[in-house]
Amino acid sequence: QGLTGPPQATLLPAANGSGTSQEWEGHWPETPERSPCVVGVVPVIYYSVLLGLGLPVNLLTTVALARLATRTRKPSYYYLLALTASDIVTQVVIVFVGFLLQGAVLARQVPQAVVRSANILEFAANHASVWIAVLLTVDRYSALCHPLQHRAASSPGRTRRAIVTVLGAALLTGIPFYWWLDVWRDVDPPSMLDEVLKWAHCLTVYFIPCGVFLVTNSAIVCRLRRRSQSGPRPRVGKSTAILLGVSTLFALLWAPRIFVMLYHLYVAPVHRDWRVHLALDVANMAAMLNTAVNFGLYCFVSKTFRATVREVVHDAHLPCTLGSRPEGAVGNSVLKPPGPPKGAEQ
Repeated sequence: QGLTGPPQATLLPAANGSGTSQEWEGHWPETPERSPCVVGVVPVIYYSVLLGLGLPVNLLTTVALARLATRTRKPSYYYLLALTASDIVTQVVIVFVGFLLQGAVLARQVPQAVVRSANILEFAANHASVWIAVLLTVDRYSALCHPLQHRAASSPGRTRRAIVTVLGAALLTGIPFYWWLDVWRDVDPPSMLDEVLKWAHCLTVYFIPCGVFLVTNSAIVCRLRRRSQSGPRPRVGKSTAILLGVSTLFALLWAPRIFVMLYHLYVAPVHRDWRVHLALDVANMAAMLNTAVNFGLYCFVSKTFRATVREVVHDAHLPCTLGSRPEGAVGNSVLKPPGPPKGAEQ
C-alpha cells in the first residue's frame, strides 16, 4: 500500500544502494536490487506507541465532542466529532492493520486481493479525514464572512447530511486505489495508471485541500484584521483557532510524504535508493502523527473542551470507585438517611 512499510529490517545501508544522481536520469536501473530499511525496528516501536496512546485519546475526544455536540448543537462540534472518528478509522486500518499487522507481524505475506481491498479502506479513511477538515474550514469561513446566511442555513440536520455525503464520497474515491502499485515493490518504471493514481492521491489528500485551507483561512484572517482596524481588537473564537491549528498541522505533517511520493515517481524509486526509502519511512510516521495531535490542540485552545474531558473522566472513574468499595459501605453511604446531630435528643 501507499502507507504500509516494508518487512525487512536491515540496519546498515548497502554500499551500492544510493548510487549517483546520474544513475536515475532518464530511466530506472534495470537490475532490481532492494534498498535496505535503515531505520530497523523503529517504525514498529513508533506505530505501537502511536496506536497505544493515540487510540484511547481519540476515543476520549469522541465522547467529549459528542457531549458538546448534543448540548450546543453547533456544526463545528459535529465536524470535529466526524474528524476524530475518521482519525480512529485511520489508526485502525492503516497503523494497526497496515503497518503493524500486515507489515510487521505477517511480513507482508498476505494475498494480493486482501492487500488491494485494504487499499480501498486506507485511502477512503484518508480522504474522509481530510475533507471533513475542509467542511469545517468552509463552515468557519461562512460563519465569519457571511454570518447572516450561515445563521439562516445552519442546522444539525444539514451538518449531518454534509458529513454523510463526504463519507460516502470518500469511500467511492477510495475504490480506484484498489489498483495502487505498492511503492516498496515498485521495481518497474511507473505505468500510466500508476502515475495517474499517485497524482490523484497527492491532489485529493493534499494539494486541493491545502488550496482550500489557504484561500479560506486567508479570507478569515483578513476579515479579522479589518474588524480590528475599524474598532476594538476582535477576539478569535475557539472554533476559528482550532480550525487554523488543524489545517496548519495537517499541511506541515503531510508535506514530507507528498514530496517523497513525487520524488519516488520522477527521480529515484524507493525500491532502489535507501535514502528515499528512509525519507518515506520518516514521512509516513509524520503523516500518521496527524491522527493523534488534535486532542492536545483542543485542550490547549478550548477551556470548555478541557472541562468536558474532566467530566468524562470523572464519570468513567466514579462507577469504578463505587464498584471497588464494599457492598455494605456503598449501601450505607447512599441509602441511609442522615440522622439527627449528636445531643439533639436530650
